[in-house]
Amino acid sequence: MTRVLIVDDSATDRRLAGGLLERKGGFELLFAEHGRAALEQLELHLPDLVLTDLQMPEMDGLELVQAIKRDYPLIPVILMTAKGSEDIAVRALQHGAASYVPKRQLSTDLDEIVERVLSAASEIRGHSRLMSRMSESVHRFMLENDVTLVHSVVHYLQDAMARLRLCTEAEKLRVGVALEEALVNAYYHGNLEVSSTLREDDHQAYYDLARQRAQEEPYRTRSIHVEARLTQSEAVYVIRDEGPGFDPGSLPDPCDPENLERPCGRGLLLMRTFMDEVHYNERGNEVTLIKRKPPRDESGEGEDDAPRNSADDAL
Repeated sequence: MTRVLIVDDSATDRRLAGGLLERKGGFELLFAEHGRAALEQLELHLPDLVLTDLQMPEMDGLELVQAIKRDYPLIPVILMTAKGSEDIAVRALQHGAASYVPKRQLSTDLDEIVERVLSAASEIRGHSRLMSRMSESVHRFMLENDVTLVHSVVHYLQDAMARLRLCTEAEKLRVGVALEEALVNAYYHGNLEVSSTLREDDHQAYYDLARQRAQEEPYRTRSIHVEARLTQSEAVYVIRDEGPGFDPGSLPDPCDPENLERPCGRGLLLMRTFMDEVHYNERGNEVTLIKRKPPRDESGEGEDDAPRNSADDAL
C-alpha cells in the first residue's frame, strides 16, 4: 500500500485531498498541520510521497521541500498551490519539489498527478559496475499514438541515465517527470491537436475530445519519435510529434507566477525547472531537453555520489 503524507494547516483541505485519494484506493494516509509536524511524521513513518500546502505556520511548504530534499532526497513532494502562493511554488519547484497541483483543480487533477509522480519514483535503484563505465548510449523509439507507452519509455530512459550515473536518484525522478510532461504534450497537444486552453474552460471536454480523436484519422496513426543520447557528462532528449506544430513564441511565460494556475504552460514550467536546457524547433513539433551531470566539488565528490539514506526504503 502506498503511504502518502498530506500536510496542510486547513483541516478542510486535508480532508478533501485525503478523501480524493481514499476514493481511488490503495493509499495509507498520514496527516500533518504544518512543516514541523510533517518532519516529525517523516521520522516515524517514511511515506512514499508528500503532498503539501505552501502557506502554513511554523514551517511553510518551501522550507519543508528544502528539508525533505536534504534529509530524504528520494521522497517526492507534490505542492498544492493556491492564489497568492505562486512565487513560493516556483521557488519550491526550483528547490526540489517533483510537481504541483492547484487546489481548485484537486478533484480533477490530483489522481493523475500523483500517479505520474509515483510512477516516475518507482524506478528500480542500483547501478551495475559494468554499465556505469559505458561512455555513450543512444536510444531511439517510434511510439504509436498510445499514451500508455509513455510510462514505459520514461522508466527505460531513467534506467539508462542511472547506468551512466548522470545524477542523483532524486534528480532522476525530476528528469522522469520532465520527460513524461514532454511526451504527454506530444500526445495530446501535438498528435491529437487538443489545446490546453480547452482544459482551462472544460476539463471533461478536453479528455472527451482526446479520446475521440485517438480513434480518428489523421490523429490515430501519428507517432511520437524519441531519441536519447547519453554520455558521461550529459543527457540529450529529442521528442518529436507528427502534428502540425505551433508557434513556440506564443506560449505564456511559465515562470510568471500569474500563469502557475493555468494548465497551459504547466508542462513547460516543469521541463524548464528540472532540465538545464529546453528549446523547440521552429515548427514547434520537436522539443529538445538537456540535463548535464553536476560538477564535482573540491572533495572530488559529485551529486551523483551522494550517500543513500533510510529514504531508500520509502519508494
